[in-house]
Amino acid sequence: MVDTVDNQPPHNVVIVGGGFGGLYAAKALSRANVNVTLIDKRNFHLFQPLLYQVATGTISPADISSPLRAVLNKNKNTKVVLGEVNNIDPQAQKVIMGDETIPYDSLILATGAKHSYFGKDEWEKHAPGLKTVEDAIEMRRRIFSAFEAAERETDPEKRRAWMTFVVVGGGPTGVELAGAIAEIAYHTMKDDFRNIDTNEAQILLLEGLDRVLPPFAPELSQEAATSLERLGVTVQTSTLVTNIENNIVTIKQGDTVKEIPAHTVLWAAGVKASPLGKMLADATNAECDRAGRVVVEPDLSVKGYPNIFVVGDLANFSHQNGKPLPGVAPVAMQEGEYVASLIQARLNCKTLPQFKYKDRGSLAVIGQNRAVVDLGFIKLTGFLAWFAWLFIHIYFLIEFDNKLIVMVQWAWNYFTRNRGARLITGYEATIAKDADGFYPPAVNLPTVNV
Repeated sequence: MVDTVDNQPPHNVVIVGGGFGGLYAAKALSRANVNVTLIDKRNFHLFQPLLYQVATGTISPADISSPLRAVLNKNKNTKVVLGEVNNIDPQAQKVIMGDETIPYDSLILATGAKHSYFGKDEWEKHAPGLKTVEDAIEMRRRIFSAFEAAERETDPEKRRAWMTFVVVGGGPTGVELAGAIAEIAYHTMKDDFRNIDTNEAQILLLEGLDRVLPPFAPELSQEAATSLERLGVTVQTSTLVTNIENNIVTIKQGDTVKEIPAHTVLWAAGVKASPLGKMLADATNAECDRAGRVVVEPDLSVKGYPNIFVVGDLANFSHQNGKPLPGVAPVAMQEGEYVASLIQARLNCKTLPQFKYKDRGSLAVIGQNRAVVDLGFIKLTGFLAWFAWLFIHIYFLIEFDNKLIVMVQWAWNYFTRNRGARLITGYEATIAKDADGFYPPAVNLPTVNV
């Protein structure tokens, strides 16, 4: 804790959320003359950009997770609280956690987002998204259990449904998932089974717009689609999903409606802000957009509440080019660091210009030796793009041991095409069919985080 000066109480900064925005804000305040309290319902920071590699058996969850207390243990002015904020009292300047209240002088909200089903929340049990460790483990279970079920299935039509994988959403997460599943089917496991040929697996990537990776330059989107097709992925753009039920995905392409039998459907099509956005809006009359993000001022504060800041996926910052900044890690990192600097400037009776995001580029990996990278001044594809993607992701992993472990595993996987984390958890529910002859998805079953 910091020392008081002239009997003045210390400035208390409360940060809610230990993702990129919250963690980078806390780290930037490590030498400030403030007390910092970081609240998160998880005790670890998760490197979300690599979650798809957990879902496809390349790495284990611990490789991309860092305990918050370990990351911040040298920040002597910082304490970590494991818990969930239930309400905010902006008048009393307190956050409420059940029966406990924590006072603040400055509040930073960085609770991120979850996947959105555009009003069809009942699809979640059929098509899990990818935002948490549990999501990734559930995806991993479904992907590898599908091959196991196909190995045991004698009916050709049912076997085909088990070996059909549908990825909904052609953004970076969907592209990375589809490419990784193709490598699993056509390379990693091609010699592992006796009754099925994994080369017969069908991987479909569905995108509602007219191209994959819509935020990227058109030529990079085309390169990504071409690379996916070379891997064996069937890319279908201008395709809308209208229903997911009973292992059937119903799609609409123009006026044509089709049904795709598939047991494994993975969701990568949209996100919505965490419930804390609505909670804050109710308490402050702040405006939220359709995705539940809080519309913030140019300095990332809430209108009428200059000491409450919202960063990362929870914030709608539209002051730079008239459009909300994308929900990517670099945006959250820069916003967290900016708010930390602004708080320190105000304590010194200074001010800062409005926040300005420095876009250093976009990148997405498609498979081994395949990626697309747009750094603004240069666009890369193929091996060079893949190498740049690898270097950047290793660089931003939080702890040294994580970087070393992931580097070794990637090097091993590169030469062997092996995925050593192909573990199926919750398998008991997978091997028994329900009354209608379907294998239940095992949603809400306990899982082992390995």
